[in-house]
Amino acid sequence: MHFTPETVKELVEKKIAFVERMGLKVIELTPGYVKLIAPLQGNENHVGSMYAGALFTLAEIPGGALILTTFDPTKCFPVIKELTIKFLRPAVSDITTEISLSREEVDRITGEVSEKGKADFILHGELKDQTGTVVAVSQGLYQIRLTDKAWAHIDG
Repeated sequence: MHFTPETVKELVEKKIAFVERMGLKVIELTPGYVKLIAPLQGNENHVGSMYAGALFTLAEIPGGALILTTFDPTKCFPVIKELTIKFLRPAVSDITTEISLSREEVDRITGEVSEKGKADFILHGELKDQTGTVVAVSQGLYQIRLTDKAWAHIDG
């Protein structure tokens, strides 16, 4: 069973209170692909650009969303093990990010989870302003862990 995109959208936008307060929204969500946006308004720092913590959150959240739409959340759950971000220039508009996994990587991860009960993988992201300029780049080390109770409390 996979969550519907609508269920994952609700989880991403509403389940974590901080993420809801910052106004992060799903633009597109399909198996193997996610695109999110965070508004500048409400996330400004003391100099008027986007607060680094908001950018970090925008870099981290897509990994979980990607996992929930690509893999069976009744059998596995996502964990982030490490995330690095490099800030390249001030973010002075709404910021988007998109990440994806190839079919080959999904197959590799699925096989490893079946065999070992978990699998690590790396996701690279670019955070872009509304002109398409990259304002930050990220690299996240994620893990999927096998469990038969991961999301039993969520209807989807």
